Amino acid sequence: MSYANANTPKSGETAHRQFSAPLVDGPDRAPSRAMLHPVGFTKEDFEKSIVGIASTWSMVTPCNMHIDALAKESVKGVDAAGGKGVEFNTITISDGISMGTEGMKYSLVSREVIADSIETVAGCQGMDGVVAIGGCDKNMPACLIALARMNRPGVFVYGGTIKPGCHHGDDVDIVSVFEAVGKHSAGGISDAELEGVTETAIPGPGSCGGMYTANTMASAIEALGMSLPNSSAQAAVGEEKLIDCFDAGAAVVNLINNNIRPRDILTRKAFENAITVTIALGGSTNAVLHLLGIAHAAEVELSIDDFTRIGERVPVIADLKPSGANVMMKLVEIGGTLPLMRMLLDAGLLHGDCMTVTGKTLAENLEKVDPVYPEGQTIIRPLDKPIKNNSHLVVLYGNLAPEGAVAKISGKEGLHFSGTARVFDSEEEAMQAILAGKIVKGDVVVIRMEGPKGGPGMREMLGPTGAIMGAGLGKDVALITDGRFSGGSHGFVIGHITPEAFVGGPLALVEDGDGIKIDAEAHAISLEISEEEMETRRQNWTQPEPRYRRGVLAKYAKLVSSASTGAVTDGADALS
Repeated sequence: MSYANANTPKSGETAHRQFSAPLVDGPDRAPSRAMLHPVGFTKEDFEKSIVGIASTWSMVTPCNMHIDALAKESVKGVDAAGGKGVEFNTITISDGISMGTEGMKYSLVSREVIADSIETVAGCQGMDGVVAIGGCDKNMPACLIALARMNRPGVFVYGGTIKPGCHHGDDVDIVSVFEAVGKHSAGGISDAELEGVTETAIPGPGSCGGMYTANTMASAIEALGMSLPNSSAQAAVGEEKLIDCFDAGAAVVNLINNNIRPRDILTRKAFENAITVTIALGGSTNAVLHLLGIAHAAEVELSIDDFTRIGERVPVIADLKPSGANVMMKLVEIGGTLPLMRMLLDAGLLHGDCMTVTGKTLAENLEKVDPVYPEGQTIIRPLDKPIKNNSHLVVLYGNLAPEGAVAKISGKEGLHFSGTARVFDSEEEAMQAILAGKIVKGDVVVIRMEGPKGGPGMREMLGPTGAIMGAGLGKDVALITDGRFSGGSHGFVIGHITPEAFVGGPLALVEDGDGIKIDAEAHAISLEISEEEMETRRQNWTQPEPRYRRGVLAKYAKLVSSASTGAVTDGADALS
């Protein structure tokens, strides 16, 4: 890949070794050079740009188990382009393993820990640029938050999607397991069948295989211009991904030499492109939370209402899991995201003038891309024959969510729901009731005290939603929460209800038997009680004691903002 045509450096600025120079230049920096010789630096390397390769490798999850090898390819790419690559690691956690447990409270928290750690290493070591490689849900937006904060030349690399498992000839993945649990509890499948799905769902390395949060965020990041073309639509294991990593290393050196930084790329138009691609693909509700967080780090104004505005004109055209039929590898096999992005560009739905990490604009990157997928494929629909005419990501307001809530409405579960509240103060309590068959048609399952501060950590409700779908109640039961959802959740589900219950939001005042009305067309969610009754309950409400008083969860709960502003920990309110 050639980067010879990238932009020239800005007037009056020297991009080469801008940050690393003070660490290695001059006689007084001899101790720094002495420390770097044992880790592989030669005398000549001290004249080069230092590029950190932030690896999220870990053996705690298959999503990231291969990233150590990918990081080494990026080091090679940096070195081949005339820089000096330095690999370092950060943490990751596994949503799939911790889901439904107390451990899941650390999931969203890990986004901030990872971003902080990348910023800390790159800042301390004076790195001139960064390649950040992420695989699982939270380390991907975390990488972007770090790059946006530091504003040093950087490229994100997606670790790649997992290949599907196979059970009885059907594609299966982690969501298949969660839904099998619901079927098993309802008596629909045997112990042996449940074990069969469990053993075959995850065949090797890579991120969860549908248009869940990882593949959603990979696609959104590519649309932002922060990863190389088609990086989001590649298998985790294969030559294509290795080439992507090598090229990313070379691309960062080019960005350094031409002084192109993340905030030159992360403009408001770029975020609009990311929202557009997320909607077209039928992506995860977590994209709302994470794009708001990245925009905050880049100091770009973005709100949940932008998703509504853009969603009015962008259709859903991808038939991908969880609401659709296909896994991400099926999209990879027919050409990935690039033809879709060219379709959207040609239709005037993308801003083609946005700069990208290639040093070229989005339109220039897509110039030679054929906007036509292979004949006979059914994964990507034509724009004039969409799955849904407008966005599946629906922002709701009302007396139950005065600061907003986020619904994922594919249309298959309907656009309206009225039912009776069944209230639970934790995910565990709700899950027990669902598996015990105590949730029936017409119920609205209310799970509260799971918000960013109340959980703390805003757990994902994949267990309850999977159990509801597995029990055959997907169209008959709604679930609302101040927590959030896995990208694998589907059904009539509404999350991110704000203000959250822990701080006294209206969700805290709901009682068993209350009527709840949801209207996705009117973007409304309401608790069917009088204002007088609401005020009486508010006066009688007492805030619960914090669940954690020490450690990372306590710090997070103290600092974190509302989900409606991205659940960030360095906002004005947190730092005042």
